[in-house]
Amino acid sequence: MGIMDWKHWIVILVVVVLVFGTKKLKGLGTDVGETIKGFRTAMRDDTPIPQNDSIHGLPKSPVASSANLGTAVPSESTIRAATE
Repeated sequence: MGIMDWKHWIVILVVVVLVFGTKKLKGLGTDVGETIKGFRTAMRDDTPIPQNDSIHGLPKSPVASSANLGTAVPSESTIRAATE
């Protein structure tokens, strides 16, 4: 006979049913069951995820690397404007 005897568990169960009601407990049980079922299905799914270079179907934008920052060649019109 420990601290939590079977009689204690019955009292706790009755109190929980009185506080929450059977409809809410049934809904909670259904939600937990569907969640577990969905998790198992997702873990079992072996469909490979496509690895695209784009996000949301948009083309990947070029990213400037640190090697070519500040090394842009000025256009001919920029050179003329600077010399005038």
